[in-house]
Amino acid sequence: MDAVYYNESKKTFWQKVKDQKELVFMIFPFVLYVILFHYIPLWWWVIAFKEYRPFQGVWGSEWVGLQQFKDLFSDSGFWLAMRNTIVISFLKLITSFAAAILLALMLNEVKNMLFKRTIQTISYLPHFVSWVVAASIVISVLSPESGILNQILMSLKIIKQPIVWMGEGHYFWWILALSNVWKETGWNAIVYLAAMTSIDPELYDAASVDGCGRLQKIRYVTLPGIAPTISMLLILNVGWLLNAGFEQVLLLRNPLVQDYSQILDTYVLDYGITMYRYSYATAAGMFKSVVSILLVLFANKVAAKLNASTVV
Repeated sequence: MDAVYYNESKKTFWQKVKDQKELVFMIFPFVLYVILFHYIPLWWWVIAFKEYRPFQGVWGSEWVGLQQFKDLFSDSGFWLAMRNTIVISFLKLITSFAAAILLALMLNEVKNMLFKRTIQTISYLPHFVSWVVAASIVISVLSPESGILNQILMSLKIIKQPIVWMGEGHYFWWILALSNVWKETGWNAIVYLAAMTSIDPELYDAASVDGCGRLQKIRYVTLPGIAPTISMLLILNVGWLLNAGFEQVLLLRNPLVQDYSQILDTYVLDYGITMYRYSYATAAGMFKSVVSILLVLFANKVAAKLNASTVV
């Protein structure tokens, strides 16, 4: 065994690649995709430091240094978009995480497999509906004239007149968060259900012997068992904290909630691309990417410390 390990360790990189050529061929298309569409475009970040004009080309355009970033950071509209992006993303992160974990825990306790699979299928079907259709459903449900939500609230005497849900800024953030929960909770719960299947059943038997009820088993067996999965998904999602959901916001926003619906992506669209300020738009996108990388590194460090403290 030691001799085999020694021979493997002595092989060069290209020898190892040759031995695993089937795996290399399988992964090659995906590596090519990442290089072509994620790494090569980074070269065009250079226009963030220029006053880019298409007819002059990248190298013919005037070099302006950090001027685009100065203009970006001095614009109050940018900081408004930044505020909205952070708040919306944070609300969606908290509500989506909590809803997915809660749904997975409830489904895990269901013993009737037919009922469990039926509920699971119904819950993740909205994930496959595009936001174009989903946004139309949300707008229809919240309509002040014919929306079912206003009709229910009025029939229950909770409100006396219809509420213009889509016209109030302080409602808009929660509309985005809750509509995202409706659309994605079932799909997100699949990961946690899969993680729960890896928990040793003997742990539940031992908990039963110790007199634990269902809630105690969830607290002391299930949640610790899926804690690594929660940490991993948290790290992945924190990296997307500045992605508040461009398509969702674009389809649900309206002029009445402009101060609450303007996020970084729509800001780049409205004040960058639409106004042909390509360098300005690139500077905003570059800032967003750098901050996202820092957030991932920070979340990774925090998760590592939490896991270390848990082990100790």
